[in-house]
Amino acid sequence: MIRRSFCEAGWRMAFAATILLTPQWSATVRADPAKSVFKEQWIAGTKGPEPEMQVQRYDADTFVIRQSVQTNPEAPFLYLLFGTDRALLEDTGAGGLKIRPTIDKIIAEWLAQKGRTSISLVVAHSHSHGDHIAGDGEFAGAPNVTVVGHAPGEVAAFFNIKNWPTDIASFDLGGRVLNIIPTPGHEAAAIMIYDPKTHWLLSGDSLYAGRLYVKLEAFHSFRDSIDRAAAFTKPLKISWLMGTHIEMTTTPRVDYPIHAASHPKEHVLELPYSRLTDLQNSLDHMGDMPKLDVHADFIFYPLP
Repeated sequence: MIRRSFCEAGWRMAFAATILLTPQWSATVRADPAKSVFKEQWIAGTKGPEPEMQVQRYDADTFVIRQSVQTNPEAPFLYLLFGTDRALLEDTGAGGLKIRPTIDKIIAEWLAQKGRTSISLVVAHSHSHGDHIAGDGEFAGAPNVTVVGHAPGEVAAFFNIKNWPTDIASFDLGGRVLNIIPTPGHEAAAIMIYDPKTHWLLSGDSLYAGRLYVKLEAFHSFRDSIDRAAAFTKPLKISWLMGTHIEMTTTPRVDYPIHAASHPKEHVLELPYSRLTDLQNSLDHMGDMPKLDVHADFIFYPLP
C-alpha cells in the first residue's frame, strides 16, 4: 500500500483543533532548516523542467539520489552505499520513471574510478510501501544483484536478524559494516540503517522532515522501535538523520499541502540527531493516547 493511500486530508481537518493544544517536546536549539550539508539545492519542482533524478555524491563511496516531484509527488530519496565487496541501494523509488539507468551509471563510474570491473549490488528497502519499492522489477533477475523481499520475515532472513524486531544485525559491505535496526510501526518491515563511515542514521519514513504516519494499532510498535533506535544509537555520535522525503518548509511547523506539485522554500533533507530524542520524548508523553504533535521540522501524524 502506498503511504498516501490513507485519507489524510480528512484526518488533517479532524486533528486540526488539537494542534495548539498539543504539548511541544522539541529541543529549543535546531539546525538551520535552509542550510544543507549538500553542495547543490535538491530538485523541488520550483524551476521549471528538471531531471527525473538528481544525484549528489557525499563522499567517494556514498551517493544520495532524489526522484523528481514532477515524476511522482512523493519525490523520495534513495541511498547508494559502496563497500569493497558489495554495494547497497536503499529503496527503488515511487514509479513514474526508470531508475536503474541512473543507478547503473553511478556504479559504472565508481568502478572506473576504482579500476574495477564489477561489484555485487544488494537492493534493500527502508520499508515496503509502494513509493519505495516501485523500481524493484528493474533489478529483479539482474546478474550480480540481490533484491531483498518486502515482508518482515524476508528482511529478517536476509540480514540474519534472529529475533525480529528486537535484535540488531550487522551487514558488511566490505570495510563498511552497517547496523540494521528493525523499526516496525510506520510499516511492518521498516528498518533504520546506521552507517559508521558517514555516521548517518538512515531513518526512512520513521523520522524525516515531514509527516510521520502511524496507524493507531501500530503506535506501540512504533514507539518501541523509536526507543530501540535511540538506545542503540545514543553512544554512536550520529552526524545526521537521513530520511526518505521532505514535506516541511523552512518555516517551523509548516508543511506542504498533500501531493504538492512543487516545494518552494524546502526544508533540508538532513535532521540533527536531537530530533530522534524529541520524537522519543513526544511519544513517551502520549502514553496510550497517540495524538497529532507538530514540531519545528517534523509532524507525528497518527492515522486510524
